[in-house]
Amino acid sequence: MQDPQPAFRPEPGIAEDLEPGLRRILAPNPSAMTFRGTNTYLLGTRGIAVIDPGPDSPGHLEAILAALGPGQHVSHIVVTHAHLDHSPLAGPLAQRTGAPVLGFGRHDAGRSAVMQRLAAEGLVGGGEGVDAGFAPDIALADGALIAGDGWQMRALHTPGHMANHLCFDWQGRLFSGDLVMGWATSLVSPPDGDLTAFMASLRRLGTERWHSLYPGHGAPVTSPAARLADLLAHREGREAEILSALRAGPATAAGLAAQIYREVPRQLLPAAERNVLAHLIDLVERSRVQPVETLSAAARFSLL
Repeated sequence: MQDPQPAFRPEPGIAEDLEPGLRRILAPNPSAMTFRGTNTYLLGTRGIAVIDPGPDSPGHLEAILAALGPGQHVSHIVVTHAHLDHSPLAGPLAQRTGAPVLGFGRHDAGRSAVMQRLAAEGLVGGGEGVDAGFAPDIALADGALIAGDGWQMRALHTPGHMANHLCFDWQGRLFSGDLVMGWATSLVSPPDGDLTAFMASLRRLGTERWHSLYPGHGAPVTSPAARLADLLAHREGREAEILSALRAGPATAAGLAAQIYREVPRQLLPAAERNVLAHLIDLVERSRVQPVETLSAAARFSLL
């Protein structure tokens, strides 16, 4: 599979300057789902906000602390969402620094009524893995302002990749978590992922002008409007492929994924299947398709 960002090869554990007042430390957790690893951002010059501390990695914890210079301290620990590659280090970092952890809420906070019902009926997610123990010290509502030592961020509730996903606006720069990345499209895995919410979040971001996006994985996005438009078009194209395939008769999410994602490596097909399932649930809610049996991950779906 071709490397989507061959020039993006930061060394894990080393704080790199991105612009005045902003640094990035790459966590040592590369994978098919996390690309080179999780980007941890350090915002500020004295009181530092650590954005997405990352996975439970003692080495990464020490790298974050080692990046603090004379007169610097961690004042805020900010989490975009409760996946295992983003939030578990928040607790250990808080213990070492005394800084509060800020986020939208627990991993299922912000779920739609549809996803709450599916979760109650036993539908479980897949992908990066949920940090079920995550609980912020300070819950951030949509639009909440976070002020620090010489910096301020605005929290935007942007569910879709995960129900409790937040993006953070810093002077027109957006810390976009896993909602918008340049190297790949986001996994949307129900019930934690919600394609209806995902599309709404992309459209919401498209109503504002962004200087750049700093994603949870991969290089900065320097053409935000174009990338947002591409992601919307990509999902709309997938929907068209699913509807076209269903004209031949009922099919499962797994069957549709194998048919549509022909170029995807075998190890990524389970994630592709979850994305297709997210599309199918969205199409059910919009009265475009229906489950032949009870709605589940293994159900067959047909056109209405």
